Amino acid sequence: MAKKIGGEYEYGKLYRSEEKVYPREVKGRFATLRRIAMFVLLGAFYLGPWLTWGGRQAILFDLPARKFYIFGMTLWPQDFIYLALLLIILAVSLFFFTAIAGRLWCGFACPQTVWTEAFTWIEMAIEGDRSKRMKLDKAPWTFDKFRKKALKQFLWITLALYTGYTFVGYFSAIGPLTADLVTFTAGPWEWFWVLFYGFATYGNAGFMREQVCKYMCPYARFQGAMFDRDSLIITYDGERGEPRGGRRRRDDPAEKGLGSCVDCTMCVQVCPTGIDIRNGLQYECIACAACIDACDAVMDKFDYPRGLIRYSTERALEHKKYRLIRPRTIVYTGVLTVLLASMITTIAMRKPVILDVIRDRNTLYRDVGRQGIENNYTVRVINKHNEDHDYELSVSGIEQMTIRSETRFSLAGESVLTLPVSIAVPHEYAGGGHVIEFRIDATDGSGISIIEEGRFRGPTD
Repeated sequence: MAKKIGGEYEYGKLYRSEEKVYPREVKGRFATLRRIAMFVLLGAFYLGPWLTWGGRQAILFDLPARKFYIFGMTLWPQDFIYLALLLIILAVSLFFFTAIAGRLWCGFACPQTVWTEAFTWIEMAIEGDRSKRMKLDKAPWTFDKFRKKALKQFLWITLALYTGYTFVGYFSAIGPLTADLVTFTAGPWEWFWVLFYGFATYGNAGFMREQVCKYMCPYARFQGAMFDRDSLIITYDGERGEPRGGRRRRDDPAEKGLGSCVDCTMCVQVCPTGIDIRNGLQYECIACAACIDACDAVMDKFDYPRGLIRYSTERALEHKKYRLIRPRTIVYTGVLTVLLASMITTIAMRKPVILDVIRDRNTLYRDVGRQGIENNYTVRVINKHNEDHDYELSVSGIEQMTIRSETRFSLAGESVLTLPVSIAVPHEYAGGGHVIEFRIDATDGSGISIIEEGRFRGPTD
C-alpha cells in the first residue's frame, strides 16, 4: 500500500527483517535449571555413541544391516510396531505435559533451546554482556573486533561439526567412523550428514535462534489448542503490577499511585525471543522463565514480594482454585496408560525368534508318484537373540507327512537362515486345501518354541 508523503509515494514493504535479539544474561533458580538441563541433555547426546553394551555400541541404529541396538535389546524391521508406539507415546506426552505445565518442553528440553543456550553462552563468554555485544556489533571493524568474532565463529563451527559427527555416530559405529573421518576415507553419505547436521545446528542455534521458534516450529502455532484455563503458563500479574512506572527504591508506590512494576524492561531484555510478557501470553513465549528470574531480582532490590511475573494459571489469576484433575488430563492420562501398558506388554511378550513361511506360488503342487503330492516352501528363521541357538524343524496337520529338508540346524545370534522345504503327502490325504503348522523348537535347553501356520494344496476331484 502506498502512502503519500511530501508529494512522493512511499511504498510499504512486504517483508520486514527482524531486529537481532540480544538477550541479557540472567541469574536465578530457573536460569540454573536451564543450565543444568543443557549440560545433562548435551552430555547425554555427546556421550551416547561412546557407551558400550555387551562388547558393542550400546545405542546404534544400523540402517544398512536393518538392526537397531538399544542397550541389551536388538530391534529388527519386524519390530516397527515399537517405534510407532514410541512416537505416539511421545506425542500424547507432549499434549499431556502442555495441558498441565504449558511449554515446559520448549523452555528447558527442546533441542533448539538447548543448543541455542550453548551457542549464546559461548557468545557471552567471548563478546561480553548484552550492552557490550550491541556496542561491538555497531562498532567499526578493528583487530579486537575481528579477533572476538573469529574466535566465536571458530568455536561455533567446532561445536556444530562435533554435533554433526556425534549425530552420524548413532547410525554408523562411532569407532570406525572416527577413524574414517580422521583419515578422510569416510563415505560420501557420512560426510554429507556430518556437514548437513553441523550446518543445520550452526544456522539454527547461531543465527536463526528465536526465528525458529517464532516462524518455523509448528508447536508454537497449535499450543493454544492444548491450553486451558488451568494450564501452567508464565503470567504477569497486571492487578498487582499496574499502573507501572519508575520510582526510587525508597518511594512508596501507594503514595505515587503505582503498582509493583517499576517499568525497568528487564523482563524484555532477558527474553530470548524479544517479547514483553507484560502484554499477555504470546505464541513466541517459550516458557524459559528468564523473565521470572529477572523480575524477582528487581523485586528483591525494591523489597517487594516476588512473583510479579511467575508460573501461574488464568484461573489462579482470577483467584479461583486450581484444578489438576479435569477432563483433559483424565483423557490424556488414560490414553498414556493404555499406550505404555501396550508397549511394555508387547516388549515383554516379544518373540526371540521370527519364523516366516512362504509358499511357492509358481507351482500349485507337484505329483511325485508313489511319494504323493508335494508342496514347496521357503522357511526363514530370524534369531533376534544375541546368543547362538540350535533348532529342530517339524511340520504337523496332515497324516503321514514327510519333510524333505534339513530339520536340525544351528543359527548364530542376530542372524537369518533361509531353508528350502519340500513337504510330501500321500495321495489319499492330499486332496483339497489343508492348514498345516510349521514349528521350530530349540534343542539347547533355551525353551524357545515358535509355531507358524501354512497352507498345503492338493488336487481337487
